[in-house]
Amino acid sequence: MKCPNCNSKDIGKIGSHQFYCWGCYIELQVNGDKMSVYQVEEDGTLSSLDDLFFGEEYTQEFPQAQASS
Repeated sequence: MKCPNCNSKDIGKIGSHQFYCWGCYIELQVNGDKMSVYQVEEDGTLSSLDDLFFGEEYTQEFPQAQASS
């Protein structure tokens, strides 16, 4: 699996469907073939970055996200 933002392969699993990129410090949530991207704020809250990555089309297919971790 590669980060959709920085293409880093340095991705850590932090939950059953949640991952964290150590290259650009974003959180990824994968549900089947849908991925959501979040920025972790200073207070620990998450801000969606889906509009930056996916534009008007909210969902994208990410078959590489299905890889076993």
